[in-house]
Amino acid sequence: LLREMGIPAPPHGEARTIEEARIVARRIGYPVVVRPSYVLGGRAMEIVYDDDELEMFVRSAAEASREHPVLIDRFLEGAIEVDVDAVCDGVDVFIGAVMEHIEEAGVHSGDSSCQIPPATLSDEELDRIEDIARRLARRIGVVGLLNLQLAVKDEKTWVLEANPRASRTVPFVSKVIGVSLARIATLVLAGKTLA
Repeated sequence: LLREMGIPAPPHGEARTIEEARIVARRIGYPVVVRPSYVLGGRAMEIVYDDDELEMFVRSAAEASREHPVLIDRFLEGAIEVDVDAVCDGVDVFIGAVMEHIEEAGVHSGDSSCQIPPATLSDEELDRIEDIARRLARRIGVVGLLNLQLAVKDEKTWVLEANPRASRTVPFVSKVIGVSLARIATLVLAGKTLA
């Protein structure tokens, strides 16, 4: 979907065995982020730099979520990680905030700190991030909350995740901007439009 929309995403794949994980990691290149596909809060997520580390962490990720594949993504070293919380009614999109992580990319958003407004992103980067959020929300048919996780590196914006749900940052964003995103999303889910 992202490729079709002209939106970059890091190379990625999934694996159910250590051999499959090695093939994916070699195809996309080290370093990689390895994580179980269905766990909360970044449990068992690691950045690995070679086959030996990969084997150790794929085993722990597989134990955390045995029935689901392990996700493997190219790790963008030196990137700035960004979160976006937004509400979409299927047509219009309200961007609550663009949040810049203080830690380097790779620290799970549940363990990271972020700032509003972003301190180092240019107006052009912010415009690009908001455009991606709006286009993705409409394209995937979001009605309610959307949380995006992105990385900015070398004047390029990469989508890491698009989650059509509330995130743990919604209450904080709401306090900062003085608008309850949960309330707006609830009204949208009940049939109101953002307009």
